[in-house]
Amino acid sequence: MDIGGSRRWLTLAAGTIALTAGCTFQYGLAYLIPALRAHGLSLEQAGILVACPTAGLLLTLVAWGAAADRFGERLVLASGLAGAGVILLLAAHVQGLAALGACLVAAGAAGGSVYAASGRLILGWFAASQRGLAMGIRQSAQPLGVAVAAVSLPTLAAHGLAAGLTFLGAFCLAAVLLVIVVVRDPVHQARAGAQRDGSPYRAPALWRIHAASALLVVPQFTVATFALVFLVTTRHWPAPATAGAVSRLAAGYWSDRVGSRMRPMRALALAISAILVALAAAAADTSVLAVPALLAAAVLAVSTNGLAFTAVAEYAGPNWAGRALGIQNTGQNLLAAATPPVIAALIAAHGYAIAFAAAAVLPLIAAALVPVAAVDAATAVDATARGANARDAQARDASARDATARPG
Repeated sequence: MDIGGSRRWLTLAAGTIALTAGCTFQYGLAYLIPALRAHGLSLEQAGILVACPTAGLLLTLVAWGAAADRFGERLVLASGLAGAGVILLLAAHVQGLAALGACLVAAGAAGGSVYAASGRLILGWFAASQRGLAMGIRQSAQPLGVAVAAVSLPTLAAHGLAAGLTFLGAFCLAAVLLVIVVVRDPVHQARAGAQRDGSPYRAPALWRIHAASALLVVPQFTVATFALVFLVTTRHWPAPATAGAVSRLAAGYWSDRVGSRMRPMRALALAISAILVALAAAAADTSVLAVPALLAAAVLAVSTNGLAFTAVAEYAGPNWAGRALGIQNTGQNLLAAATPPVIAALIAAHGYAIAFAAAAVLPLIAAALVPVAAVDAATAVDATARGANARDAQARDASARDATARPG
């Protein structure tokens, strides 16, 4: 029986559910806007509250990553998510806009633990040949969390704001119980290969991955934010169904097969730029091709997320993976927060075609930044080290068996 094999997939499932719980309240609060309006808040005030968890998240991502590096994934996952759950339950009963906003900021800050720790688990539990797919599964937690919010929160909001917040808090606490029962900290050295001396940030490769993946967030949030209004107002179509979660899995599987995270990431960045150029041309020409181009952009735009996170964790190594993933998340969330107002201003001033064309430039820059050679070389060194570690372990096991077999 492959105990390690079953354990790693159970750990991945628990980590993904924990991240889904975090994403449900981080990115799903927009579905409580009707309940917030029913409490007498203006649309602007409701929008501020919806942004509060992200503000808290940005304050603590790197700190939670450092905690995961120091104390392990299980403790960080459970404690942070438990804190978020308790705060959300308290938020259901507070009075006043300021108190509710403070609770949501604090919940976002506590929930930031799942972003670094759940990714770090994959580095420790999965071999390089499976990490891309595993990280793709983990990254599917964001669309899953939004889907859970879309299905549950509008109905709950009909019974009042407290019902929605109570559900979000209970979901977090249920995920904590799952983490405590299922998750065990991995022995990272057995999986991750060679340990680097000092900070991995002394070389430019990690900074280039962070920059490239942050730039690739702009097309993602451009399409996600404005697809509905574009289709409804200019094409009179319903909102598109996204296959983004599937594209993340496919990209991760592709990277496992070719033994590189950066080559698929560069190819996908170029493809994203090309489809956005096609979308801009179709929007300018009022072509019927705008709809299939938009659907393709919605799928491609999210495909690189898992590749970047896997590469960051692998390159940073187990001693730095938590902090590196925290920095990765921080950069992406900052660009994600800035994208909607900037693109909205472009649309208002120049129309959809110019906005989509502007977004198409950033994946080209990202493709140029992707450090294919440096990361692939580091991966090859780590693969050699992993092989040597495995051979040493086998030799130690054989020596132990021989010693046991010898007569006293």
